[in-house]
Amino acid sequence: MASPSHRRPRGKRRGLLVPAVAVAAVGLLVSLAVALTPDDGPDTARATATSAPADAGTRPSVPPTATGRAPKAKPSTVSPTPEPSATTPSARPSRGSTPTTATAPRPASGGAPLAGRIRPGTTYSGVATHYDAGDGDGACLYGPSPDLMIAAMNTADYETSRACGAYVLVRAAGGASVTVRITNECPAPCAPGQLDLSREAFAKLAGLSAGKIPVTWSLLSPGTSDTVSIRYKTGSSSHWCGIQAIGHRNPLARLEVGTGSGWQRLTRTEYNYFLSPDGAGCGGALRLTDVYGEQLTVDGIAVRPDAVQPTRVQFARH
Repeated sequence: MASPSHRRPRGKRRGLLVPAVAVAAVGLLVSLAVALTPDDGPDTARATATSAPADAGTRPSVPPTATGRAPKAKPSTVSPTPEPSATTPSARPSRGSTPTTATAPRPASGGAPLAGRIRPGTTYSGVATHYDAGDGDGACLYGPSPDLMIAAMNTADYETSRACGAYVLVRAAGGASVTVRITNECPAPCAPGQLDLSREAFAKLAGLSAGKIPVTWSLLSPGTSDTVSIRYKTGSSSHWCGIQAIGHRNPLARLEVGTGSGWQRLTRTEYNYFLSPDGAGCGGALRLTDVYGEQLTVDGIAVRPDAVQPTRVQFARH
């Protein structure tokens, strides 16, 4: 008896081929349909990716780092000297500020374009202490003063003697007030905003036993019948000189000397003299400028060391 064949019957093999051909035909039709369809899918995706979302303002404007966070800006390596705490009628309150946080004041209306840290129309907050002023002389080198309504300004607001000669109205919390002239510097630990008053001036505000009291203070442009005086420093000559202005109503911003090529601005020292190291302009015309920008020209001041020489000019009152 013959053994059965191991081949599959032909009829069944044909049955398997028919479905395979049908599947291939369907696949071909699908491929043709896809090929004929407009290729707008990727373009639509790109347009969506570049469109600003509704909350774009809350997202970082720089690419995120590997951690998924936007990189932070590097902090400044320069720490500016803090301004005394100040308020002006037009100033906006500083967000998150505290009584011990200094805020930069804005220039007063009408402006004092050459003002430094102490600006007209601005009220500063600080503390007042007192010291023995002696004969009234101090770091500004004005010499003895018969009027001891004077004060020493903290180093930050002294600002390399820019505060020298400024008149300041000081008010205590209880309402008492006194007007003082800045003739001295109060080094550390005096803080920005702090005034060290003569004992005579402090006594106008509180008893000396109080030691330290909170105050507010502001720059004044007082009435006066005096005129500005000029003094040349000891050792001055036509080869080198130091020049000082005394009795100016408003803080002095600049002192210039006349030369053959025009006006030359002199450098101010911490002891309140303006120096001409090469003698330029010594004994010639002077031009004084206050913090408001007003200029006064003075002629005929000879080089007479350590002599106070009056002029006929004075800055306007503000």
